[in-house]
Amino acid sequence: MSDSTSPKLVDFSLYGGAESLTEGKRSTRPPRRTTVARATTKDDGKVHVAPPQDPSDFLWLMTEEPHRTRRMQILKAHPEVTKLMGHEPLTKYVVLGVVALQLYCAFALRHTHPTSPLFLFCAYAIGGTANHNLFLAIHEITHNLAFRRIVPNKLLAIFANIPIGIPYSVMFKGYHLEHHKFLGQDTIDTDLPTRLELLLLNNVLGKVFFATFQILFYALRPGLVRAQRLGRWHALNFAAQLLFDFALVATLGWRPLVYLIASSFFAGSLHPCAGHFIAEHYLWDGLAQETYSYYGPLNVLAYNVGYHNEHHDFPSVPWTRLPALRALAPEAYDTLPSHPSWPMVIVNFIRDKEVGIFARAKRLSKVAAAAAATGKHVDGSDSDKSE
Repeated sequence: MSDSTSPKLVDFSLYGGAESLTEGKRSTRPPRRTTVARATTKDDGKVHVAPPQDPSDFLWLMTEEPHRTRRMQILKAHPEVTKLMGHEPLTKYVVLGVVALQLYCAFALRHTHPTSPLFLFCAYAIGGTANHNLFLAIHEITHNLAFRRIVPNKLLAIFANIPIGIPYSVMFKGYHLEHHKFLGQDTIDTDLPTRLELLLLNNVLGKVFFATFQILFYALRPGLVRAQRLGRWHALNFAAQLLFDFALVATLGWRPLVYLIASSFFAGSLHPCAGHFIAEHYLWDGLAQETYSYYGPLNVLAYNVGYHNEHHDFPSVPWTRLPALRALAPEAYDTLPSHPSWPMVIVNFIRDKEVGIFARAKRLSKVAAAAAATGKHVDGSDSDKSE
């Protein structure tokens, strides 16, 4: 028999490195939030190796983004990594299944009021998870990893976009490929928070607002920072989505569409899977590491996007082979700090003073860097010589 007086076991692996949920409120520095699978003399994964970051500004780096360098090192040490590259036929079947699930749920809830507990539960637990999966399906397809050819990939992305309710798949591709090519470059990488966000949201309430409405920031910020030139694929994406939305409302009423859009909102809000938005590139523990991986079970629902260092190093490796990539080069990946929990990333982001909107690495774009080197502003005017 078990001793009824024995203390209840707590799974501290869910605490992101903390030993209690109140540790972040101490006056002393909070514990490490990230872990290291293979400890090194440089970082044992337990003690802080750097002081806290200045919360008044982003971390500005002069170094090149790290993924190209590590990619070249891995290719040299493990040339067989190229065998992992290529499209994954399974992706289209997963997309088909998740789209079917969401359309069925939307149909089943056509007579359920949107404020009812059943509707909200389904929109959060089922719809939020399913649409988050579709977000990441579109991310995968953006890298042309579902088919060999470009056109089928674009069409599948538009199809995966249908249950999301708002057209974005084609526009996302342009911004996301820039995110890979110009990681951390101010005014080009639209994944980066703006200076205005830093000024307005750099406090607990601001971080709660940001974490709750993450999806809106990622949807609206790119267009405000760096407008795209629209083309025929944008038009097809918009037309397909608007025609579907119109047909849905015309045949089943407005509640199914509300379900789909609510699912998209919850998918990018305080949802366990949404922790990856913050986990991927926010700075932690005073480190200058700008990409973090997560190797936990939620990857099953998220196309292994938690293998984020691996993905940025080799964007041509599909989701099913990212674990094999990590296993192929453990000396590269197991020595990098990673996150043990996506949900706790959200919790720690909100309550930990050492992380916030400021905790992103930025670098000047090539144009801005060249202008700074010649003493000119980006617009070409001379800078103030007295400064």
